[in-house]
Amino acid sequence: MSSFWRHLDRLESYVCRVLLALFVCLLFVQIVSRQVFGTSITWIEELSVILFVWFAYFGASYAARMAAHNRISFHLNRMNRRRARLIEALGDAFWVAFNAIFIWQSISFISMLKPFVKAQTLGWQMRWVYLVLPIAFTLMTIRILQVNYMKLVQGRDPRDPDKVDVVAMDAGPAGGSK
Repeated sequence: MSSFWRHLDRLESYVCRVLLALFVCLLFVQIVSRQVFGTSITWIEELSVILFVWFAYFGASYAARMAAHNRISFHLNRMNRRRARLIEALGDAFWVAFNAIFIWQSISFISMLKPFVKAQTLGWQMRWVYLVLPIAFTLMTIRILQVNYMKLVQGRDPRDPDKVDVVAMDAGPAGGSK
């Protein structure tokens, strides 16, 4: 089962990287087109916005896996670790409930879209553009549950990427002194 999670981690990471690279390259082409050739490529702007939105939602899912979402944690840091984990789990239960409602509502919204509702310049059906909502919120929910399983059942905290390991910094690059 752990190989499944590793592949999902990699998949989300690669999807985010590809989306980021694509929309940055497209925006670069648009800037060059405007500045050098004095013309604008309208579909690039629309596609860049779509790619950016998809990037943001997949990035939110990946952040949920890394336990890197913003939280007010001052009060949790002053409690013992067991109590803090339980309160975080309660907050995450509300988050999962919100996600479930959002998934249901987004699927309902997408199913109501008519085929003639299309992206302005690309001509794509908007239901394909909005498909990111149930996908990303489902992935985010899975990740929230995964992190809580790791914390509450396995007793390990996923590493918060915002925290700096001071001990490793003091040890130097090869574990020796500075």
